[in-house]
Amino acid sequence: MSASLLDALRGTLGPAQVLTDGDRSAWEIDWRKRYHGKALAVVRPGSAGEVAAVVRACGAHGASLVPQGGNTGLVGGGVPDASGHQVLLSLVRLNRVRAIDTANSTMTVEAGCVLQAVQEAAAAQGLLFPLSLAAEGSCTIGGNLATNAGGTQVLRYGNARELCLGLEVVTATGEIWDGLSGLRKDNTGYDLRDLFIGSEGTLGVITAATLKLHPQPAARCTALAACATLADCVALLQRAQARLGAGLTGFEVMGRFALSLVEKHFPALPRPLAPSPWTVLLEQSDTEDEAHARTLFEGLLESALEAGTIVDAAVAESVQQSRQLWHLRESIPLAQAEEGLNIKHDIALPVSRIPDFVAATDAQLQAAVPGVRLVNFGHLGDGNLHYNVQAPEGVDAASFLREREPAVNRIVYDAVQAHGGSISAEHGIGALKREELLHYKSPVALALMRSIKQALDPQGLMNPGRLL
Repeated sequence: MSASLLDALRGTLGPAQVLTDGDRSAWEIDWRKRYHGKALAVVRPGSAGEVAAVVRACGAHGASLVPQGGNTGLVGGGVPDASGHQVLLSLVRLNRVRAIDTANSTMTVEAGCVLQAVQEAAAAQGLLFPLSLAAEGSCTIGGNLATNAGGTQVLRYGNARELCLGLEVVTATGEIWDGLSGLRKDNTGYDLRDLFIGSEGTLGVITAATLKLHPQPAARCTALAACATLADCVALLQRAQARLGAGLTGFEVMGRFALSLVEKHFPALPRPLAPSPWTVLLEQSDTEDEAHARTLFEGLLESALEAGTIVDAAVAESVQQSRQLWHLRESIPLAQAEEGLNIKHDIALPVSRIPDFVAATDAQLQAAVPGVRLVNFGHLGDGNLHYNVQAPEGVDAASFLREREPAVNRIVYDAVQAHGGSISAEHGIGALKREELLHYKSPVALALMRSIKQALDPQGLMNPGRLL
């Protein structure tokens, strides 16, 4: 059966696009190097029609598929299992910008377009595609939508879901649904677009999307602000929202230990503020001009200093300085990787509950694992924390991960649930959190999700073992 399927795939795509030999680690090992799989073949279709033909061939032979974009996911959702029977469907050749409609403020792109290329194509037309995350130089739009990616500007522009108006999808039966509408209002039944966004490749294969574009801001202001407590960070957020409104486009929080790892592993990066328990990176985008933006922004920081909400601040004086401040924030995951394996948690909480959650959970983890190091940072503006747990100093990181991860996860996720949160904010479920989802998702919700999966993928061919 494998030989006949491979013959069918080669007949459809050509032998050069069906990889069965050589080094395939770029597709078979996830970005965190926690999941190592083995595919029957890596196939690289170049059009939606070719994707549909691959799906039909796999369906006829009973072979499951694993769709993959840039392979930058963090939950093991885009690599094959170890069976050697799955087909890895890489979308990197579907990388064209099909159209940009400046009057409608939309662009239609294929799923394999790298996020940074989409940003640049929009900017070339004087417009903004605001989805922004650390992996934007390698992650793809299809993956962003399949996981409903968030990033640093969710506070103003929303997740990937809010930035998408329509999709083109190859269904699990090999049909092509053309839903690439640029309409902002279309009340004609179930919202199929939202069904596929965030489904992690388990219902169909996203092959193209129509995305919302926004005006480029006339000016941006960026600053770091030092806070004595996490409650002060929340108070600063409230003050910034009241004064800046929709102009507040970024509000990131970083704990002292998180930034100390950046200083340790990337000492050349500038540190404009002295270490403090918490540091906020905030950014304003203004539709008027630089002078208007600076007046509002500096007024906000001055009022926060007077109120004692912040103890110090540093405002970027140039685009380069702004980039350096963002580079500090974006270097935290890289610094963690340099420090060693760690237990990652991508969680969402009501913003008002975050200080209590962190205080209680930090204490529980310190009691359970004396000396454990907590790397707290993330998108405070939208309630998304990256609450990561590093081994105590001098403890082997791999052993810590192997021996402690289940107990640490239970402490963290129980606390998340107790505080009304979610165990996954923007990374998805994949294989990493599949069993956790059974524990924390309601039985009614799980039953509805399984019903949808059965209806759209009755053979169970689309990315099995992920999400559900």
